[in-house]
Amino acid sequence: MPGTQIYAIANQKGGVGKTTTSINLAACLAEAGRRTLVIDLDPQSNTTTGLGVDAHRVGGSIYEMLVNDGVTVGDVVKPNLHPNLSLLPAKVDLYAADIELVYLDQREYRLQRALEAVKPQYDFILIDCPPSLGLLTVNALTAADGVILPLQCEYFALEGMQQLLNTIRLVRDRLNPRIHLFGVVLTMYDPRTKLGAEVVREISEHFPRERFQTVIPRNVRLAEAPSFGQTILEHDPRSPGALAYKDLAEEVIARAAATEATHA
Repeated sequence: MPGTQIYAIANQKGGVGKTTTSINLAACLAEAGRRTLVIDLDPQSNTTTGLGVDAHRVGGSIYEMLVNDGVTVGDVVKPNLHPNLSLLPAKVDLYAADIELVYLDQREYRLQRALEAVKPQYDFILIDCPPSLGLLTVNALTAADGVILPLQCEYFALEGMQQLLNTIRLVRDRLNPRIHLFGVVLTMYDPRTKLGAEVVREISEHFPRERFQTVIPRNVRLAEAPSFGQTILEHDPRSPGALAYKDLAEEVIARAAATEATHA
């Protein structure tokens, strides 16, 4: 088994399935026996509420951990919400962190430093990034080994991607030489439309090595699950969305092992 793998799930475009992927990929990795921590780094707190935690009553959160040197991951983590699955929650005050971090020493490394102490406790750490390229996302990219990029199967899927890829390159050059595009996952795929097939083909041409073979379908049960504070494995484990995220988890596990082996 490879060492702890940290992946930022990032796309500055909203509505692409980033939080859905964070929640359900984490749940499927945990179900596969991998000790998994999911970090909600988005002030909207959708990953937190989607895992059944009330963001308004969460108490300590990642905000306190990022801006206060005395607060550790252990102080704010919600351990074992499900077997093998823990959460580092967010709440609305995380909006202030992008501003407050500007005035702190080592501002780009706050998350990386906080995670060092707990990395041995997990096999996978997934970071749900906000839909922006501010200091919160830079902290995620500095802490991560790779980026998982969700892309919606629609027109303009590639629009704005170059900005994220440029940010990854800048972070690699200046802050984190490990960071790379670990994988592209296509989301909200509708097989009944010609457009869906065209987007799959286009992404395959642009990212032949990075694209995951698993494509996440547009699925009502996936959309419903967060409103119940449930993962898709709890809400409807036999749905197409659940089966797709299980397949994606197996791909992530296999690719992580292969990547670790090539760098050994």
